[in-house]
Amino acid sequence: MRLLNKDLRLQDVALMYATLLAVLVVLLVAPYQAPSAPPSAPSPRAAMSHHVPLDPAGRLQLAWNVSYSRQEVYLELRAKELRHGLLLGMSDRGEPTDADLILLWDDGHKSYFGDAWSDAQGRVMLDSQQDYQLLEARNTPEGFCLLFKRPFNTCDPHDYVIEEGTVHLIYAILEQPVYSLQKLNVSRLQTGLQRILLLRPDTPTPSLPRDVRALEVLAPNIVIPTQETTYWCYTYQLPPRMPKNHIVMYEAVVSAGNEAIVHHIEVFECSPRTDAMPQYSGLCDSKMKPHSLNYCRHVLAAWALGAEAFYYPPDAGLPLGGEGSSRFLRLEVHYHNPLLISGRHDSSGIRLWYSPSLRRFDAGIMELGLVYTPVMAIPPRQTDFQLTGYCTAKCTRTALPPRGIHIFASQLHTHLAGRAVRTVLIRGGREVEIVQEDKHYSTHYQTIRILRKMVTVLPGDDLLTKCTYNTEDRTKPTVGGFGIMEEMCVNYVHYYPRIQLELCKSHVDPSFLQKYFSLINRYHGGEGCSCSLTSVEEEFSSVPWDTFSGEVLSSLYSTSPITMHCNQSTAELFPGNWERQKIPEVSVELQPHPYPCELGRLATQGGGPTEPSCYLCTQREHSWEETVSCWDRVVEQLLSKDVQRV
Repeated sequence: MRLLNKDLRLQDVALMYATLLAVLVVLLVAPYQAPSAPPSAPSPRAAMSHHVPLDPAGRLQLAWNVSYSRQEVYLELRAKELRHGLLLGMSDRGEPTDADLILLWDDGHKSYFGDAWSDAQGRVMLDSQQDYQLLEARNTPEGFCLLFKRPFNTCDPHDYVIEEGTVHLIYAILEQPVYSLQKLNVSRLQTGLQRILLLRPDTPTPSLPRDVRALEVLAPNIVIPTQETTYWCYTYQLPPRMPKNHIVMYEAVVSAGNEAIVHHIEVFECSPRTDAMPQYSGLCDSKMKPHSLNYCRHVLAAWALGAEAFYYPPDAGLPLGGEGSSRFLRLEVHYHNPLLISGRHDSSGIRLWYSPSLRRFDAGIMELGLVYTPVMAIPPRQTDFQLTGYCTAKCTRTALPPRGIHIFASQLHTHLAGRAVRTVLIRGGREVEIVQEDKHYSTHYQTIRILRKMVTVLPGDDLLTKCTYNTEDRTKPTVGGFGIMEEMCVNYVHYYPRIQLELCKSHVDPSFLQKYFSLINRYHGGEGCSCSLTSVEEEFSSVPWDTFSGEVLSSLYSTSPITMHCNQSTAELFPGNWERQKIPEVSVELQPHPYPCELGRLATQGGGPTEPSCYLCTQREHSWEETVSCWDRVVEQLLSKDVQRV
């Protein structure tokens, strides 16, 4: 058979060569021996410090180690029973389609290892750029182990970029030989989903004081319900007249055998004003739970599957006991039981390690983002609608000490529509540091995350918390609120020294939202709204939601004045005028540091103009004074039929 002819172009030859190369670099596992690592490379097997069970039955385990200096992650996949192969993948939200895959498979005779990807239909393709490097494949008394590594970013369009934040893993055990990869479809496999944080801080673990004591807040030997998702609540009472101590570390306590079912655990402190709390152990959403349980919302500890013990900085601790604290705690355990295992008992919870030797600083927890209010809403059928909450320079100037505060950890929070969360520090109108960012956020995976580098916030700084939402599956608007089908945008930052500022959040000025309702109703031929006679929820529900309505609302949220909630720990505002405040301006945005594979490409790329996508009033086109009055002018233009989309 002729492979070449005189009409074959050079590009065709190159394409054929790349395809053949991709096939040749697939490694036969059986005879393969891992090459010796260069002297500067870390010893991945000796330092596999992170591990997580992948499937509820415990058949698959993942262990890993991170090298920030080399921008690489080392992964070890362990299977109790190999069968005909393994699949591990990463995708944006855990979908089996458009996924970055690593495959170990056999054709009934030989075993193979390769870097692959799935297309929009789930069909598996071998990657022409093999970026997963096999280091070792071996059988052990505990099962089969596969050790490999990959750079954080490969610049391969079919490879997932490993970043700080949630990583959605898909996995599968291949039950049959694979005679042809072209016939393998991930969507037809029995895949599982696991969420983890691959990139963890590489700081050394602090030592604990000698007088440290343990307090266990555990579920009282409950029977895990035979249903996929359960949130179990349990009330706990501290010892009477407990003096002030400092929590210096906490860790999860998971009952043996339930490691793959206990998904996350949180401990909340109740309001200090709560004098009594009925004993309760039951479903968190039960109508029989005590109403006072709703006032137990102050996070003390949070753990999610795959998270390690949480250590406070050596010079700070979280107060426990003493004057002004609550005697009551609420334990919340999330059980994920997709196999509907029955009769399983559980006493999981959190072990708090505390010391009577107080450290130099009290640590505190502050809420950043949006106030829980229906004036902040997401239109239906949106793929990436954004809302931003502000902690303004005026508030930090009022409440922070001259030397500022130091943020060392944070917990991001939205409800079901949340897809990404980002908190950034603004100083002098410039983005100077990202506090926390998760581009693949999931409300099903929430934990307190230690920052790789502490962030210092000074008086006069701004903190912006931006949340991205997806409501493609919703036909009605989603308003802000406490309900699971409502939305939040919050970052609970852990910091020291503790100050009186407990909440630094915002929402759009309500009077400007009323201008929006009037504009949209008139634009669609209505007579305007009877705003004083209807609730905000009803007004949002009456909006004809089309592209124009959604983009005008987005423009309103990004330009109109805000109401600030600069609250003390007593829930009272700091003195000052906090209404109709100017939105912080950002003149310079942070640019991401290039990955090693990007350095050569950036030198050859030229910048080009970006076409703006906006409606009506934007601060980039108007001064602040013009922006404030813009919505009044828009309504006037609407009445004269002069409204134009910019």
